[in-house]
Amino acid sequence: MNPRRKKRLLAVVAIIFGVGATIGLVLYALQENINLFYTPSELVEGKGPNKEKPHVGQKLRIGGMVVPGSVVRDEASLKVSFKLIDKGPMVTINYQGILPDLFREGQGIVAQGVLVKANEIDAFEVLAKHDEEYMPAEVAEAVKGIKHEKPTYNLDSGN
Repeated sequence: MNPRRKKRLLAVVAIIFGVGATIGLVLYALQENINLFYTPSELVEGKGPNKEKPHVGQKLRIGGMVVPGSVVRDEASLKVSFKLIDKGPMVTINYQGILPDLFREGQGIVAQGVLVKANEIDAFEVLAKHDEEYMPAEVAEAVKGIKHEKPTYNLDSGN
């Protein structure tokens, strides 16, 4: 092999290696930052045809309605805990910080956080919808085709 072909071959191999490494790093970064959206039912019962559940420690977003009477505030700090429901089981959300002005019981919210138990999330962000017409795209897709009626829940049983 003459020196000119050898240089071209090395240049092509270096470019292919560089592009491969770049693609690998981008995919790794996307995997670390992806936040999947769940409803409380999907979180507890599983999502999709395979009923896949998120693992403890996974970052995710969850949307649903705040259960009336479930908001518990710590008097000494900004910690707040509340239950979220859609059409099935309830999920507990723990949050430390100032809640949005529009946050209230019976209101639809989206929380972003980390799963700490099968039905408990430590949220680092809570978003409240601004009126009855607006609904985040993921929530609208999740409730599409569902007859909108007031959810039934029993605060004593935890569901």
